[in-house]
Amino acid sequence: MDRKDFRFAHTLRVRWAEVDKQGIVFNGHYLTYFDVAITEYWRAIGVPYPAVTERWGTDLFVVKAGIEYHGPAHYDDVVDVCVRTVRIGNSSLQFAIGIYRGDQHLISGELIYVNADPGTRKASPVSAALRAIIDGYESGARGG
Repeated sequence: MDRKDFRFAHTLRVRWAEVDKQGIVFNGHYLTYFDVAITEYWRAIGVPYPAVTERWGTDLFVVKAGIEYHGPAHYDDVVDVCVRTVRIGNSSLQFAIGIYRGDQHLISGELIYVNADPGTRKASPVSAALRAIIDGYESGARGG
């Protein structure tokens, strides 16, 4: 996973409360980093949460999360949490996430969301408008 594969990055600094006795980020915190970056990704493409629900009447729920560790982040490190949409299915979105300290690739991640009716949580097709916004952003056009 190359840093150049990502158009979007959110920078954060590792806080003291996020490291364990070994002085490295406790593994569960990486999912929080993913969530923060996904939230900022939505904002960057012009669909800040909960705009999906407000605009299209659906919501997004995580159905799969994966983390692969390549190297640790430490207290006070500044890292970039990079996000890109790699696939839009009929009712799902797959995101790739990479965490980098400078050029060093620390973490690879994957999040899969299902687009669903908020009341029933039954899968619902991803709207053509949302697809267009994501595709436009990932191809270099501005979202909105």
